[in-house]
Amino acid sequence: MVDLALIKEHLEVVGSDGGHVGRVDHVNGDQIELAKLDLAGGFKHHMIPVSWVDHVDEHVHLNLTKDDAKARWTEKPH
Repeated sequence: MVDLALIKEHLEVVGSDGGHVGRVDHVNGDQIELAKLDLAGGFKHHMIPVSWVDHVDEHVHLNLTKDDAKARWTEKPH
């Protein structure tokens, strides 16, 4: 399990293929909310589970590719 304290606001989230998924807005329980002011997210808030995180360094690295993550993320309800 990744230490959630390492997942900081504005860190870039990348897929296992190195592709840009988004930027962290904040962590809410077991979900990471991605910033909506990011072209990759279509200017909408998207949620991904922290279980997708493989490790954190200067980026949040997922255990899914960029395309897999984008196909499976959920849009934050209004």
